[in-house]
Amino acid sequence: MDGISDHDTLRAYYGAISLLAERKVIPRLDPHARAFIALSPFLVLATVDDHGQADASPRGDAPGFVLVLDDTTLMVPDRPGNNRVDSYGNVVTNPGVGLIFLVPGIDETLRVNGTARVVTDTALLARAEAQGKLPKAGLLIDVREVFFHCGKALKRAKLWDAERHIARSSFPTLGRIIADQTGACDAAEADVRIEEGYRTRMY
Repeated sequence: MDGISDHDTLRAYYGAISLLAERKVIPRLDPHARAFIALSPFLVLATVDDHGQADASPRGDAPGFVLVLDDTTLMVPDRPGNNRVDSYGNVVTNPGVGLIFLVPGIDETLRVNGTARVVTDTALLARAEAQGKLPKAGLLIDVREVFFHCGKALKRAKLWDAERHIARSSFPTLGRIIADQTGACDAAEADVRIEEGYRTRMY
């Protein structure tokens, strides 16, 4: 099978990067990036463990839930989840992270790359309080690269087109999926626990 295994061959195959694409990467959160983050209720966090195994994790809350502390520092609060802490486990051994911020209705996305550390400082976490509760921890991110990504991917996906949204009933529930994949629970009981968690353990 034909393929590419080195950077020089890859660059030759795709050709030179455009000057605009090269220059759009900046080392700080400018007013446009700050405004986009303030509008964003959702991001994807990418991390890598010490063996080079990658992981991507969704993070979401009310718009602006990610704190912009200054031009080169972000804080992403951690809301209650399943306690796997895959991302945090990766960060404590390999601090490199990548984030993609999305804003519903806007096809362009914001990409931020940098290094992160897990923080538990109460005063800092208090700034990300939600529903009367502090996050248990947060990711403090030192920003290295910031750039906006064109909307081709989201336009091709028609991600925000409500007419393309599928009916939830057309796909199995999470309880059904977990029951089928693990054989360790009853699907109906799992769905009840999941829905109860959505009602009472979001924060």
